Amino acid sequence: MIRVHDTLQRRKVDFLPIDPSHVRLYACGPTVYGLIHIGNARPLVAFDVVARHLRARFPKVTYVRNVTDVDDKIIQRAAEAGEEPQALAARFAAEYRKDAEALGCLPPDVEPRVTTHIPEIVALIETLCARGVGYVVDGDVYFAVERFAGYGELSGQPLDQLESGSRVEVDERKQSPLDFALWKSAKPGEPSWPSPWGAGRPGWHIECSAMAERYLGVEFDLHGGGVDLIFPHHENERAQSQGAHGAGTFSRHWLHNGFVNFNDKKIAKSDERMQRLLKRAFTLRVLLDRHGGEAVRFFLLTTQYRHPINFEVLGSPPQDGAAVGPGSGSPPQDGAAVGPGSGSPPQDGAAVGPGSGAERGGEGDELRFPGLEEAERQVEYGYLTMRRLGEALAVGKDPGAGPVLEEAAGWLGELGEALDDDFNTAGALAALQQGLGVANRLLDGKLAAPKDVKRRTLMRLAADLAAASGELGLLCADPATWLSAHRARRAAARKLDVAAIEAAISERAAARAAKDFARSDAVRDQVKLLGVELMDGASGTTWRVAD
Repeated sequence: MIRVHDTLQRRKVDFLPIDPSHVRLYACGPTVYGLIHIGNARPLVAFDVVARHLRARFPKVTYVRNVTDVDDKIIQRAAEAGEEPQALAARFAAEYRKDAEALGCLPPDVEPRVTTHIPEIVALIETLCARGVGYVVDGDVYFAVERFAGYGELSGQPLDQLESGSRVEVDERKQSPLDFALWKSAKPGEPSWPSPWGAGRPGWHIECSAMAERYLGVEFDLHGGGVDLIFPHHENERAQSQGAHGAGTFSRHWLHNGFVNFNDKKIAKSDERMQRLLKRAFTLRVLLDRHGGEAVRFFLLTTQYRHPINFEVLGSPPQDGAAVGPGSGSPPQDGAAVGPGSGSPPQDGAAVGPGSGAERGGEGDELRFPGLEEAERQVEYGYLTMRRLGEALAVGKDPGAGPVLEEAAGWLGELGEALDDDFNTAGALAALQQGLGVANRLLDGKLAAPKDVKRRTLMRLAADLAAASGELGLLCADPATWLSAHRARRAAARKLDVAAIEAAISERAAARAAKDFARSDAVRDQVKLLGVELMDGASGTTWRVAD
């Protein structure tokens, strides 16, 4: 039984899908006007795991994740760049999909864009107006908050305590300061579409209501997004959809991921040093190039999705603080931190490896990301294990049915139980580490077993690790391919001469063949001084960049 923490109910509840044969999930995607940042990456990864685990438990899952491709920020950024808004949005939507793929996120079943769903949006607004909760003012259409009795239930904010704020448009023509735009009348030079109220474009909130209804129906099972979307975006989505279709419609459960905090602090625009760091350290593309997508994914999974995770950066960029990409990503509601947090509490599972122990650098030091460095080590360990396992199973015969070592039999069930418990990825990673550890101890001869039991256990571990990889989106690549790319990235970062290292390995192999072990040892010591570790195996000698 899967249990989820439902934001609306403010407690953990049993997940009972409307139709157990078909689970339906909607998650808010980005507003595409720049490269996304690691805050945007968190819901991407979190709800990818939710979808993966649901598919492991139910026969059919439809996962919808939208792209907002028309928005005030898109229009503003396009004007600054001298580009058409739709061209800019399409360009950054492509970059977003590239980053999502690098993170190991499977494509959603449906990825609707706002600009291709204008008829559905207009139809929903017409329904709201017909039901008396939408009203027209000079070509604009607003939702009348005070006419919807359930407003504030999702965010837990009573209507009489809500105030018009930075995320609520202030307009004296509105009947109430809290009323929000369903349709915005056209302004010169902005993209627009025809409607019964005149040319214009959709408001932000109505987009998701219309697209979720189009692909998942009036009622569906789960709606996800960042905790900062609870108000006003998700509150308004819920109000619109239930205003159109009645109480109890729209999403049955609401899931919200916690923030990515920056050096244990909320993001402060007034902090000049933080802003310089953000430009160099928060853009996801920088982190992908530096550490690889799987390391970023692993890092984000070390904390259960509901809790804040701390993104630590050591050192500072040069004083000019040049940005590394055209834009920092989606708006603040898509994942910027708003408060400090140290990660998940102990009961949600600790991260599976020790910290790097790096000391804090000075203002001029090169930037380092200790959490990603540790995550990269953990992913490398996983792929080294998978390679060893594959090499061991490449020779020998099938031992047939029979017992396996007890140590190999339980960890996959623990991984599933952790994910059943509100998608606790920290606990799942601990279970995965247990399985990898059993494989290495068995391959190292530290677990005694008859030959047939050992091989059967290795086969069981290989199958279970593949199943775990599918649910977590980790260790899914070919080990040799991943390790080669990882090594090349690290060698380039350290400016190592790969050709010289390969030549040294060949020289060492010749020395060993000639039984000149003194020379063989000397070559090993020489490359070790470069930070290179040689590894001898049945298929020859490979190498890695040491920590």
